Amino acid sequence: MHLTLRTVLEAVTVLGTLASLSFYFLSICGLISFLRSRRNKTGPGAVAFPPVSILKPLKGVDPEIWESFCSHCELDYPEYEIVFGVSDAADPACDVVRKLQARYQARAIRLIVCDRILGTNVKVSNLAQMAAAARFDVLVVNDSDIRVETDYLRQLVAPLADANVGLVTCLYRGVAASTLGSRLEALTISTDFAPGVLSARFLEGGLRFGLGSTLAFRRQDLAAIGGFESFLDYLADDYELGRRIVATGKRVELASMAVATFLPAYTLAEFWQHQLRWMRTVRDARRSGYLGFAFTFGIPWALTMLLATGGAIWAWGLFALTVCARLVVAIGVGVAALGDRRVVSNVFLLPLRDLLAPIVWAAGLVGNHIYWRGDEFVLRQGRLTRI
Repeated sequence: MHLTLRTVLEAVTVLGTLASLSFYFLSICGLISFLRSRRNKTGPGAVAFPPVSILKPLKGVDPEIWESFCSHCELDYPEYEIVFGVSDAADPACDVVRKLQARYQARAIRLIVCDRILGTNVKVSNLAQMAAAARFDVLVVNDSDIRVETDYLRQLVAPLADANVGLVTCLYRGVAASTLGSRLEALTISTDFAPGVLSARFLEGGLRFGLGSTLAFRRQDLAAIGGFESFLDYLADDYELGRRIVATGKRVELASMAVATFLPAYTLAEFWQHQLRWMRTVRDARRSGYLGFAFTFGIPWALTMLLATGGAIWAWGLFALTVCARLVVAIGVGVAALGDRRVVSNVFLLPLRDLLAPIVWAAGLVGNHIYWRGDEFVLRQGRLTRI
């Protein structure tokens, strides 16, 4: 019986390790595909650029928010406006916007107090009211903590010249504060989240969802899916927007550039809560994909394989191959796709991040409670119920 149990453990851990190697291979293929498409793009020079409304829902003051806001005011683009939205006129972010308006008086910058709560997801409720007030038919939604380059809008809007493209989104890298939790969060974005996106893009022949860092689309395509009002109670609004636009027969395009998001000084407990919320969100939105996460934890699988095999020589070889593949994916995607050079200096934290990942994944399998911006919710079938 003991021999049989050991044989089963060996087989399971070897299969888990091989499955993780397959995921790393897909990630590398996805990276190569992304870099090839970036290289083959002729650039937006000959494209006509329609006016754009940038919608930025706000709640509170994020790290380095002033510099991030300023980057949106210095874009090389013919005509655009920035519409900031808050649900509370006393929100401290309002003062930052007013300072921005005083600094960039020639730029069309508006602050809207969205005093109606249309649904459980206050961010989407605000977006519905902001979109109604926006002047232009091309809309760009991005997070409050995003910092962009001067060609940001040109890179985003160019793919919309193709009528078959319904949504343009982009990858992002995390800029960490000095805390361990913040650095683990940034490492997770560059070495786990982004490779997952690129492998999904490669495997499925394109994206089927949007990334909340940036969402660019036409007003008519938003209207075709029922507007923001159609998913007021959903947590994963970026996922819902992309999924619903794809359901109309249009494509989601991944832009060539990556933007930067500035992370709070997370404690380890805050890092845990953020990761748990993300895991439960993915589980709720893409259950089959969530179960597949179990076969992406290369280092934990390889370590348990070493224990199960008693440190067999062939197991050490497979372990070394897994570690090398993991490093290639982490550094390759982080540096080449995201421009995140800090991933190299933080790579020593990768074993800790990878050993925590299956624990967070297992915790995400059960429970429906999430914490989001200071509030507690129950999440069921994508919908939020406030507690």
